[in-house]
Amino acid sequence: MSISIANLINLFIIAAGTGICALTIVQVSSGEWLRKEVKKYFRLFFSLIIVYMLTHLTRQMMDGVPGNGVHTALYIVTFVEFLVSGFMAYLLSLLILFVAAPKRPRAVGITYLCILIAHIILLIAAQFTDLYYTFDAGNVYHRAPAYILSNIPQVLMMGLDIYLLIRYRKKFKKNVAISLWIYLIAPIAAIILQSVIADIQFIIIATVCGAAYMFGTIIRDQVAQYEAQKAESSRIEAELNMASGIQADMLPNIFPAFPERKEFDVFASMSAAKEVGGDFYDFFLVDENHLALVMADVSGKGVPAALFMMISKILVQNYTMMGKDAAKALEAVNNQICANNREEMFVTVWLGILDLTTGKLTAANAGHEYPILKQADGNFEPVKDRHGFVIGGMEGVKYKAYELQLQPDSKLFLYTDGVPEATNADDELFGLERTVEALRTAQDESPEQILKAVDNAVADFVKDAPQFDDLTMLCLHYKGKG
Repeated sequence: MSISIANLINLFIIAAGTGICALTIVQVSSGEWLRKEVKKYFRLFFSLIIVYMLTHLTRQMMDGVPGNGVHTALYIVTFVEFLVSGFMAYLLSLLILFVAAPKRPRAVGITYLCILIAHIILLIAAQFTDLYYTFDAGNVYHRAPAYILSNIPQVLMMGLDIYLLIRYRKKFKKNVAISLWIYLIAPIAAIILQSVIADIQFIIIATVCGAAYMFGTIIRDQVAQYEAQKAESSRIEAELNMASGIQADMLPNIFPAFPERKEFDVFASMSAAKEVGGDFYDFFLVDENHLALVMADVSGKGVPAALFMMISKILVQNYTMMGKDAAKALEAVNNQICANNREEMFVTVWLGILDLTTGKLTAANAGHEYPILKQADGNFEPVKDRHGFVIGGMEGVKYKAYELQLQPDSKLFLYTDGVPEATNADDELFGLERTVEALRTAQDESPEQILKAVDNAVADFVKDAPQFDDLTMLCLHYKGKG
């Protein structure tokens, strides 16, 4: 059986179109930077185009071939061809609707779906009534008088597509809008051209070329967005690293902190859950005989908490350096913060001032964790002090100071809730008891080794579970006047 030149051309067109679509699917699947939704959409879209072309080619190749089996196969292949053409139009409409108004006209989306369902119902009816097409005894394809009805669903969807493209034109980038218009108009031009040269399947050429151009345009746009997001992420990461460095420099981080002072040794550490955190510690000499110790935890995480932390740290230090006792200093800080706190952030603070001559520690607690104290002849035990209200919660709050007498060789451990609230994969908290147990395993060691012991105990407990809170600790070894 000889094949006409027109059929050879059509065969080449369909083979080339199938190859282009297959390569496009491979490209989509290998694009790691593409969103999953975009990948799924274009894989399905180009798969449908391949099915459409292959069923169209199969129908043409089987047209006029005798046999009852061929007759049944022709009806099945043609049904699939018409069905897929409706789904192609529907997928394009969904793409335009998503770009135009992803959260708006739900009615338009429902309308598209109703048109598709109507298309499927009429197509099934056509299989039994020869509504759209027939095959004669020689298995030759003929359009039925009502064939034009088969195009009405696509025309209706196209009408809605054009409405959306015009109505929401400002939502579309110019290059994307042009590619969508080309995909919509190209088949119409192909139909007109095919009316002149009937044997060549210009509709296939228009469909594949229009789809490929639309895909290429959208992918280029996605690449540009990806590169812009990548650059922005790099910029944000650099700024966060810089902010983390600035925050670290705000805290005492050179150890030994006071090598010339023999009365005490102090060590502290902070591990932020994010690049920057809201916890902070501080220690500084108020004068030659008084050492101030601060442990605090700002509400929230990230940059806002870090900014609030810096303000709080400076205020606590300033008011303490003015000679105020722990309670009065916290009251002044609270009033200062409450005077301008529109974001309603707050910070828990434990502030203690140690008389290095006598070992008397005067402290006040603004909603913070209990300190844990080890006297010279004892073990680490929580000091269940009185908690005042958080700093920044309400103006005019009064705080009550209390005293602890540290004996020479005593040790004081301060921390934020990131330690007892560290959580493992079973959502179990590390807790205060485990914290005390970890401290006791190294209670005769230096402050640095004590913090390492607690840090290791937390890490062993949490294992691979993510860190949700900042982990901040401070340990003081009071040696007394020697």
